[in-house]
Amino acid sequence: MQDEILSLLYAIRENQEVTNSKLDALTLDVRRLEGEVLQLKADVAELKQDVAVLKADVAELKQDVAILKQDVASFQTDMAETKEELIRFSNRFERFEKRFDDMEADFKVLYQDYRFQKRDIQKWKDVQGIL
Repeated sequence: MQDEILSLLYAIRENQEVTNSKLDALTLDVRRLEGEVLQLKADVAELKQDVAVLKADVAELKQDVAILKQDVASFQTDMAETKEELIRFSNRFERFEKRFDDMEADFKVLYQDYRFQKRDIQKWKDVQGIL
């Protein structure tokens, strides 16, 4: 019976060593998992910081876009006003150009009349013998 008890004790001790080995392996696995969880927590914290920075950047970009939209609207208004003013100046220039064309035509007529009168005066002088 004592041999049976010793056999049982050896079996229990052997099983205990196997259990201890398995427990040690599990302990190592748990430590490794704890390390991975800590790393994941650190990564998540870093990601949260990155997301916060990105949110701030997006908010700033939204403000910039809003300002740019206002600037574009202002430029469009200015362009429309400039276009209207350019059309007015163009119309005015066309009127002046027509007036100058008319004046040029009148000047040509006057110059031609001047040449005819000068010729007629010269003929009168020639006829009357006045040189």
